[in-house]
Amino acid sequence: MMSELTPEGAPQAREGVGPSIPSTVTEPAIEPAAASVVAGEAAAATDVDLESSGRRAVRRRRASSRMDAPFRTGFLLTLGGLAALVLGLAIQDLVSVIIYIVVALFIALGLNPVVVALQKRGMGRAGAVATTFGMVIAVIALLLSLVIPTVVDQISQFVQSVPAMVRDFQASGTYDWLEEHFSDSLNGILADIQAFLSDPGNIATIGGGALQVGASLLNAGSGLIVILVLTLYFLASLPQMTAAMYTLAPARDRGKLADLTEQITGSVGSYVGGMIILAFINGTLVGILYAILGLPFALLMGVAALCITLIPMIGTVLFWVIGTGMALFTGLTPAIIFAIAYLIYMQVEAYVMTPRIMNRAVSVPGPLVIISAVAGGTLMGLLGAFIAIPVTASILLILRQVWVPRQNAKV
Repeated sequence: MMSELTPEGAPQAREGVGPSIPSTVTEPAIEPAAASVVAGEAAAATDVDLESSGRRAVRRRRASSRMDAPFRTGFLLTLGGLAALVLGLAIQDLVSVIIYIVVALFIALGLNPVVVALQKRGMGRAGAVATTFGMVIAVIALLLSLVIPTVVDQISQFVQSVPAMVRDFQASGTYDWLEEHFSDSLNGILADIQAFLSDPGNIATIGGGALQVGASLLNAGSGLIVILVLTLYFLASLPQMTAAMYTLAPARDRGKLADLTEQITGSVGSYVGGMIILAFINGTLVGILYAILGLPFALLMGVAALCITLIPMIGTVLFWVIGTGMALFTGLTPAIIFAIAYLIYMQVEAYVMTPRIMNRAVSVPGPLVIISAVAGGTLMGLLGAFIAIPVTASILLILRQVWVPRQNAKV
Protein backbone atom coordinates (compact mmCIF):
# COMPACT_ATOMS: atom_id res chain seq x y z
CA MET A 1 0.00 0.00 0.00
CA MET A 2 1.35 3.46 -0.92
CA SER A 3 0.99 6.20 1.66
CA GLU A 4 2.14 9.72 2.14
CA LEU A 5 3.34 11.49 5.22
CA THR A 6 1.23 14.37 6.46
CA PRO A 7 2.76 17.43 8.04
CA GLU A 8 2.09 15.85 11.42
CA GLY A 9 3.91 12.73 10.31
CA ALA A 10 0.85 10.49 10.17
CA PRO A 11 0.42 8.39 7.09
CA GLN A 12 -2.54 9.32 4.76
CA ALA A 13 -4.11 7.05 2.19
CA ARG A 14 -4.19 8.05 -1.38
CA GLU A 15 -7.35 8.47 -3.44
CA GLY A 16 -8.64 5.22 -4.82
CA VAL A 17 -7.24 3.24 -1.97
CA GLY A 18 -9.64 1.95 0.81
CA PRO A 19 -9.51 4.04 3.94
CA SER A 20 -8.34 2.53 7.11
CA ILE A 21 -11.07 1.79 9.75
CA PRO A 22 -10.19 2.96 13.19
CA SER A 23 -10.71 0.38 15.87
CA THR A 24 -13.00 2.67 17.97
CA VAL A 25 -15.69 3.41 15.30
CA THR A 26 -18.02 0.36 15.91
CA GLU A 27 -17.94 0.37 19.68
CA PRO A 28 -20.28 3.39 20.22
CA ALA A 29 -22.93 1.78 17.82
CA ILE A 30 -22.99 -1.57 19.69
CA GLU A 31 -23.86 -0.19 23.11
CA PRO A 32 -27.21 1.53 22.21
CA ALA A 33 -28.37 -1.59 20.33
CA ALA A 34 -27.60 -3.77 23.29
CA ALA A 35 -29.42 -1.37 25.57
CA SER A 36 -32.48 -1.43 23.32
CA VAL A 37 -32.45 -5.22 23.23
CA VAL A 38 -32.26 -5.39 26.98
CA ALA A 39 -35.09 -2.85 27.31
CA GLY A 40 -37.22 -4.84 24.84
CA GLU A 41 -36.60 -8.03 26.75
CA ALA A 42 -37.55 -6.32 29.99
CA ALA A 43 -40.73 -4.89 28.42
CA ALA A 44 -41.64 -8.29 27.00
CA ALA A 45 -41.14 -9.86 30.41
CA THR A 46 -43.34 -7.17 31.93
CA ASP A 47 -46.05 -7.82 29.31
CA VAL A 48 -45.89 -11.53 30.00
CA ASP A 49 -46.27 -10.88 33.71
CA LEU A 50 -49.20 -8.55 33.11
CA GLU A 51 -50.85 -11.03 30.74
CA SER A 52 -50.44 -13.89 33.16
CA SER A 53 -51.75 -11.79 36.03
CA GLY A 54 -54.71 -10.72 33.84
CA ARG A 55 -55.47 -14.34 33.01
CA ARG A 56 -55.33 -15.24 36.67
CA ALA A 57 -57.75 -12.37 37.46
CA VAL A 58 -60.13 -13.52 34.71
CA ARG A 59 -59.99 -17.09 36.05
CA ARG A 60 -60.72 -15.83 39.54
CA ARG A 61 -63.70 -13.77 38.29
CA ARG A 62 -65.07 -16.73 36.35
CA ALA A 63 -64.72 -18.98 39.35
CA SER A 64 -66.42 -16.38 41.51
CA SER A 65 -69.23 -15.95 38.97
CA ARG A 66 -69.72 -19.70 38.83
CA MET A 67 -70.01 -19.76 42.58
CA ASP A 68 -72.42 -16.78 42.65
CA ALA A 69 -74.56 -17.92 39.68
CA PRO A 70 -76.76 -20.42 41.61
CA PHE A 71 -77.47 -17.89 44.34
CA ARG A 72 -78.21 -15.11 41.87
CA THR A 73 -80.43 -17.38 39.76
CA GLY A 74 -82.30 -18.63 42.81
CA PHE A 75 -82.80 -15.08 44.06
CA LEU A 76 -84.15 -13.91 40.70
CA LEU A 77 -86.44 -16.93 40.41
CA THR A 78 -87.76 -16.30 43.91
CA LEU A 79 -88.47 -12.66 43.10
CA GLY A 80 -90.20 -13.69 39.85
CA GLY A 81 -92.35 -16.24 41.67
CA LEU A 82 -93.35 -13.72 44.34
CA ALA A 83 -94.18 -11.11 41.68
CA ALA A 84 -96.32 -13.65 39.78
CA LEU A 85 -98.11 -14.61 43.02
CA VAL A 86 -98.85 -10.99 43.90
CA LEU A 87 -100.05 -10.31 40.35
CA GLY A 88 -102.29 -13.39 40.41
CA LEU A 89 -103.84 -12.38 43.74
CA ALA A 90 -104.39 -8.85 42.43
CA ILE A 91 -106.08 -10.15 39.28
CA GLN A 92 -108.24 -12.48 41.38
CA ASP A 93 -109.40 -9.54 43.47
CA LEU A 94 -110.04 -7.47 40.35
CA VAL A 95 -111.99 -10.10 38.42
CA SER A 96 -115.29 -8.25 38.77
CA VAL A 97 -113.70 -4.98 37.64
CA ILE A 98 -112.11 -6.69 34.64
CA ILE A 99 -115.49 -8.22 33.73
CA TYR A 100 -117.15 -4.80 33.96
CA ILE A 101 -114.49 -3.30 31.67
CA VAL A 102 -114.76 -6.09 29.09
CA VAL A 103 -118.57 -5.99 29.02
CA ALA A 104 -118.63 -2.20 28.76
CA LEU A 105 -116.06 -2.24 25.97
CA PHE A 106 -118.05 -4.79 23.98
CA ILE A 107 -121.27 -2.82 24.45
CA ALA A 108 -119.49 0.35 23.33
CA LEU A 109 -118.20 -1.43 20.23
CA GLY A 110 -121.73 -2.69 19.57
CA LEU A 111 -123.16 0.84 19.81
CA ASN A 112 -120.37 2.48 17.81
CA PRO A 113 -121.89 1.59 14.39
CA VAL A 114 -125.04 3.48 15.42
CA VAL A 115 -122.92 6.48 16.40
CA VAL A 116 -121.03 6.34 13.09
CA ALA A 117 -124.32 6.17 11.17
CA LEU A 118 -125.59 9.28 12.98
CA GLN A 119 -122.31 11.05 12.24
CA LYS A 120 -122.72 10.30 8.54
CA ARG A 121 -126.07 12.09 8.71
CA GLY A 122 -124.30 15.27 9.79
CA MET A 123 -124.46 14.96 13.57
CA GLY A 124 -121.36 15.61 15.65
CA ARG A 125 -119.65 12.91 17.66
CA ALA A 126 -120.83 14.25 21.01
CA GLY A 127 -124.41 14.61 19.82
CA ALA A 128 -124.38 11.15 18.25
CA VAL A 129 -123.04 9.58 21.44
CA ALA A 130 -125.60 11.42 23.58
CA THR A 131 -128.45 10.41 21.27
CA THR A 132 -127.39 6.76 21.13
CA PHE A 133 -126.83 6.46 24.85
CA GLY A 134 -130.10 8.25 25.57
CA MET A 135 -131.92 5.74 23.36
CA VAL A 136 -130.27 2.87 25.23
CA ILE A 137 -131.26 4.29 28.62
CA ALA A 138 -134.83 4.86 27.41
CA VAL A 139 -135.13 1.29 26.12
CA ILE A 140 -133.71 -0.13 29.36
CA ALA A 141 -136.06 2.00 31.47
CA LEU A 142 -139.07 1.01 29.33
CA LEU A 143 -138.22 -2.68 29.55
CA LEU A 144 -137.68 -2.51 33.29
CA SER A 145 -140.93 -0.63 33.84
CA LEU A 146 -142.85 -3.15 31.78
CA VAL A 147 -141.05 -6.32 32.76
CA ILE A 148 -140.19 -5.98 36.45
CA PRO A 149 -143.74 -5.64 37.83
CA THR A 150 -145.04 -8.39 35.57
CA VAL A 151 -142.09 -10.66 36.23
CA VAL A 152 -142.36 -10.19 40.00
CA ASP A 153 -146.09 -10.90 39.85
CA GLN A 154 -145.61 -13.97 37.67
CA ILE A 155 -142.80 -15.29 39.85
CA SER A 156 -145.08 -14.94 42.87
CA GLN A 157 -147.88 -16.71 41.00
CA PHE A 158 -145.45 -19.41 39.91
CA VAL A 159 -144.27 -20.06 43.46
CA GLN A 160 -147.86 -20.17 44.71
CA SER A 161 -149.02 -22.43 41.89
CA VAL A 162 -146.23 -25.01 42.26
CA PRO A 163 -148.28 -27.33 44.52
CA ALA A 164 -151.28 -27.14 42.16
CA MET A 165 -149.04 -27.78 39.17
CA VAL A 166 -147.56 -30.81 40.91
CA ARG A 167 -151.05 -32.14 41.68
CA ASP A 168 -152.18 -31.58 38.12
CA PHE A 169 -149.06 -33.31 36.89
CA GLN A 170 -149.76 -36.28 39.14
CA ALA A 171 -153.31 -36.46 37.75
CA SER A 172 -152.16 -36.37 34.13
CA GLY A 173 -151.59 -39.29 31.82
CA THR A 174 -147.89 -38.47 31.60
CA TYR A 175 -147.50 -39.14 35.32
CA ASP A 176 -149.39 -42.42 34.97
CA TRP A 177 -147.03 -43.49 32.19
CA LEU A 178 -143.97 -42.51 34.24
CA GLU A 179 -145.32 -44.28 37.30
CA GLU A 180 -145.99 -47.38 35.26
CA HIS A 181 -142.44 -47.58 33.97
CA PHE A 182 -140.49 -45.91 36.80
CA SER A 183 -142.73 -46.34 39.82
CA ASP A 184 -140.04 -46.98 42.43
CA SER A 185 -137.78 -44.12 41.34
CA LEU A 186 -140.66 -41.68 40.94
CA ASN A 187 -142.09 -42.42 44.38
CA GLY A 188 -138.64 -42.04 45.90
CA ILE A 189 -138.13 -38.64 44.26
CA LEU A 190 -141.51 -37.36 45.45
CA ALA A 191 -140.83 -38.65 48.96
CA ASP A 192 -137.46 -36.88 49.04
CA ILE A 193 -139.06 -33.62 47.88
CA GLN A 194 -141.77 -33.87 50.52
CA ALA A 195 -139.22 -34.63 53.25
CA PHE A 196 -137.05 -31.71 52.17
CA LEU A 197 -139.93 -29.23 52.22
CA SER A 198 -141.21 -30.48 55.59
CA ASP A 199 -137.85 -29.96 57.32
CA PRO A 200 -137.71 -26.54 59.09
CA GLY A 201 -133.93 -26.47 58.74
CA ASN A 202 -134.23 -26.64 54.98
CA ILE A 203 -136.80 -23.85 55.00
CA ALA A 204 -134.30 -21.70 56.92
CA THR A 205 -131.68 -22.60 54.39
CA ILE A 206 -133.98 -21.56 51.57
CA GLY A 207 -134.63 -18.27 53.38
CA GLY A 208 -130.91 -17.63 53.70
CA GLY A 209 -130.53 -18.40 50.04
CA ALA A 210 -133.26 -15.87 49.28
CA LEU A 211 -131.34 -13.24 51.23
CA GLN A 212 -128.24 -14.11 49.26
CA VAL A 213 -130.23 -13.78 46.05
CA GLY A 214 -131.38 -10.35 47.17
CA ALA A 215 -127.81 -9.28 47.89
CA SER A 216 -126.77 -10.65 44.52
CA LEU A 217 -129.51 -8.61 42.84
CA LEU A 218 -128.26 -5.46 44.59
CA ASN A 219 -124.72 -6.20 43.45
CA ALA A 220 -126.00 -6.82 39.94
CA GLY A 221 -127.79 -3.46 40.00
CA SER A 222 -124.66 -1.61 41.08
CA GLY A 223 -122.64 -3.53 38.52
CA LEU A 224 -125.13 -2.51 35.82
CA ILE A 225 -124.69 1.15 36.75
CA VAL A 226 -120.89 0.80 36.59
CA ILE A 227 -121.13 -0.91 33.19
CA LEU A 228 -123.39 1.84 31.83
CA VAL A 229 -121.01 4.57 33.02
CA LEU A 230 -117.98 2.79 31.54
CA THR A 231 -119.88 2.23 28.31
CA LEU A 232 -120.59 5.95 28.03
CA TYR A 233 -116.93 6.84 28.57
CA PHE A 234 -115.68 4.19 26.15
CA LEU A 235 -118.20 5.21 23.50
CA ALA A 236 -117.31 8.89 23.82
CA SER A 237 -113.52 8.37 23.83
CA LEU A 238 -113.25 5.49 21.36
CA PRO A 239 -111.57 7.60 18.62
CA GLN A 240 -109.06 9.02 21.12
CA MET A 241 -108.32 5.54 22.47
CA THR A 242 -107.63 4.13 19.02
CA ALA A 243 -105.54 7.17 18.04
CA ALA A 244 -103.42 6.78 21.18
CA MET A 245 -102.92 3.11 20.34
CA TYR A 246 -101.75 4.01 16.83
CA THR A 247 -98.95 6.18 18.24
CA LEU A 248 -97.41 3.11 19.88
CA ALA A 249 -96.60 1.66 16.46
CA PRO A 250 -93.86 2.93 14.10
CA ALA A 251 -94.98 5.71 11.77
CA ARG A 252 -94.60 3.51 8.68
CA ASP A 253 -97.03 0.93 10.10
CA ARG A 254 -99.71 3.23 11.52
CA GLY A 255 -101.84 3.26 8.38
CA LYS A 256 -102.01 -0.52 8.25
CA LEU A 257 -102.63 -0.70 11.99
CA ALA A 258 -105.48 1.79 11.70
CA ASP A 259 -107.10 -0.19 8.89
CA LEU A 260 -106.74 -3.44 10.82
CA THR A 261 -108.15 -1.89 14.00
CA GLU A 262 -111.15 -0.50 12.13
CA GLN A 263 -111.91 -3.93 10.71
CA ILE A 264 -111.63 -5.60 14.14
CA THR A 265 -113.77 -3.04 15.97
CA GLY A 266 -116.31 -3.09 13.15
CA SER A 267 -116.58 -6.88 13.21
CA VAL A 268 -116.88 -6.97 17.01
CA GLY A 269 -119.54 -4.25 16.97
CA SER A 270 -121.53 -6.02 14.26
CA TYR A 271 -121.26 -9.31 16.16
CA VAL A 272 -122.58 -7.80 19.40
CA GLY A 273 -125.40 -6.05 17.57
CA GLY A 274 -126.29 -9.23 15.69
CA MET A 275 -126.40 -11.28 18.88
CA ILE A 276 -128.72 -8.75 20.52
CA ILE A 277 -131.02 -8.71 17.49
CA LEU A 278 -131.27 -12.51 17.38
CA ALA A 279 -131.90 -12.71 21.14
CA PHE A 280 -134.64 -10.07 20.90
CA ILE A 281 -136.34 -11.96 18.06
CA ASN A 282 -136.04 -15.17 20.05
CA GLY A 283 -137.59 -13.70 23.19
CA THR A 284 -140.42 -12.09 21.23
CA LEU A 285 -141.26 -15.36 19.50
CA VAL A 286 -141.25 -17.30 22.77
CA GLY A 287 -143.60 -14.79 24.39
CA ILE A 288 -145.97 -14.96 21.42
CA LEU A 289 -145.93 -18.79 21.35
CA TYR A 290 -146.65 -19.03 25.08
CA ALA A 291 -149.51 -16.52 24.75
CA ILE A 292 -151.06 -18.30 21.73
CA LEU A 293 -150.84 -21.74 23.36
CA GLY A 294 -152.33 -20.43 26.58
CA LEU A 295 -149.23 -21.31 28.59
CA PRO A 296 -148.60 -19.39 31.81
CA PHE A 297 -145.80 -16.89 32.42
CA ALA A 298 -145.48 -15.80 28.78
CA LEU A 299 -143.66 -12.56 29.53
CA LEU A 300 -141.38 -14.21 32.08
CA MET A 301 -140.39 -16.94 29.61
CA GLY A 302 -139.85 -14.34 26.88
CA VAL A 303 -137.40 -12.43 29.09
CA ALA A 304 -135.69 -15.69 30.04
CA ALA A 305 -135.36 -16.61 26.36
CA LEU A 306 -133.83 -13.20 25.55
CA CYS A 307 -131.18 -13.67 28.25
CA ILE A 308 -130.44 -17.35 27.68
CA THR A 309 -130.19 -17.17 23.88
CA LEU A 310 -127.37 -14.64 24.20
CA ILE A 311 -125.19 -17.66 24.97
CA PRO A 312 -123.49 -18.64 21.69
CA MET A 313 -124.05 -22.07 20.16
CA ILE A 314 -126.03 -23.66 23.01
CA GLY A 315 -128.36 -20.85 24.09
CA THR A 316 -131.27 -21.76 21.82
CA VAL A 317 -130.93 -25.49 22.53
CA LEU A 318 -130.80 -24.84 26.26
CA PHE A 319 -133.95 -22.74 26.20
CA TRP A 320 -135.71 -25.28 23.97
CA VAL A 321 -135.30 -27.79 26.80
CA ILE A 322 -136.34 -25.26 29.47
CA GLY A 323 -139.33 -23.92 27.55
CA THR A 324 -140.59 -27.38 26.66
CA GLY A 325 -140.18 -28.55 30.25
CA MET A 326 -142.16 -25.59 31.58
CA ALA A 327 -144.92 -26.18 29.01
CA LEU A 328 -145.06 -29.81 30.05
CA PHE A 329 -146.50 -28.79 33.44
CA THR A 330 -149.57 -27.41 31.63
CA GLY A 331 -150.13 -30.35 29.32
CA LEU A 332 -148.50 -32.77 26.94
CA THR A 333 -150.14 -31.37 23.80
CA PRO A 334 -149.08 -27.70 24.33
CA ALA A 335 -145.57 -28.88 25.21
CA ILE A 336 -145.29 -30.92 21.99
CA ILE A 337 -146.62 -27.99 19.92
CA PHE A 338 -144.18 -25.59 21.52
CA ALA A 339 -141.28 -28.01 21.08
CA ILE A 340 -142.03 -28.50 17.38
CA ALA A 341 -142.62 -24.78 16.69
CA TYR A 342 -139.46 -23.70 18.51
CA LEU A 343 -137.44 -26.44 16.82
CA ILE A 344 -138.57 -25.11 13.42
CA TYR A 345 -137.54 -21.61 14.50
CA MET A 346 -134.13 -22.93 15.58
CA GLN A 347 -133.54 -24.29 12.07
CA VAL A 348 -134.64 -21.01 10.46
CA GLU A 349 -132.37 -19.06 12.81
CA ALA A 350 -129.39 -21.34 12.21
CA TYR A 351 -129.62 -21.57 8.41
CA VAL A 352 -131.33 -18.32 7.35
CA MET A 353 -131.10 -15.56 9.95
CA THR A 354 -127.69 -16.20 11.50
CA PRO A 355 -125.76 -16.40 8.18
CA ARG A 356 -127.32 -13.15 6.96
CA ILE A 357 -126.77 -11.28 10.22
CA MET A 358 -123.56 -12.74 11.61
CA ASN A 359 -121.49 -13.59 8.53
CA ARG A 360 -121.15 -9.89 7.81
CA ALA A 361 -119.67 -9.45 11.27
CA VAL A 362 -117.35 -12.42 11.72
CA SER A 363 -116.02 -15.06 9.39
CA VAL A 364 -114.94 -18.04 11.48
CA PRO A 365 -114.97 -21.70 10.39
CA GLY A 366 -117.52 -23.89 12.13
CA PRO A 367 -115.04 -26.06 14.08
CA LEU A 368 -113.25 -22.98 15.40
CA VAL A 369 -116.58 -21.49 16.50
CA ILE A 370 -117.33 -24.56 18.62
CA ILE A 371 -113.79 -24.81 20.01
CA SER A 372 -113.56 -21.12 20.87
CA ALA A 373 -117.00 -21.05 22.50
CA VAL A 374 -116.24 -24.11 24.63
CA ALA A 375 -112.79 -22.79 25.59
CA GLY A 376 -114.12 -19.33 26.43
CA GLY A 377 -116.96 -20.76 28.49
CA THR A 378 -114.54 -22.98 30.38
CA LEU A 379 -112.20 -20.09 31.17
CA MET A 380 -114.62 -17.24 31.89
CA GLY A 381 -118.11 -18.72 31.95
CA LEU A 382 -120.91 -16.98 30.06
CA LEU A 383 -118.83 -13.88 29.35
CA GLY A 384 -116.02 -16.01 27.93
CA ALA A 385 -118.41 -17.88 25.65
CA PHE A 386 -119.89 -14.57 24.48
CA ILE A 387 -116.58 -12.90 23.60
CA ALA A 388 -114.76 -16.01 22.36
CA ILE A 389 -116.07 -15.88 18.79
CA PRO A 390 -115.21 -12.20 18.04
CA VAL A 391 -111.81 -12.67 19.68
CA THR A 392 -111.18 -15.70 17.46
CA ALA A 393 -112.31 -13.71 14.41
CA SER A 394 -109.90 -10.89 15.35
CA ILE A 395 -107.00 -13.33 15.70
CA LEU A 396 -107.78 -14.87 12.30
CA LEU A 397 -107.94 -11.39 10.75
CA ILE A 398 -104.52 -10.50 12.18
CA LEU A 399 -103.05 -13.77 10.92
CA ARG A 400 -104.45 -13.25 7.42
CA GLN A 401 -103.38 -9.64 7.03
CA VAL A 402 -100.11 -9.56 8.99
CA TRP A 403 -98.50 -12.95 9.50
CA VAL A 404 -99.44 -14.67 6.23
CA PRO A 405 -98.20 -11.80 3.98
CA ARG A 406 -94.88 -11.77 5.87
CA GLN A 407 -94.49 -15.49 5.34
CA ASN A 408 -95.36 -15.16 1.65
CA ALA A 409 -92.72 -12.43 1.29
CA LYS A 410 -90.00 -14.85 2.43
CA VAL A 411 -88.65 -16.52 -0.69
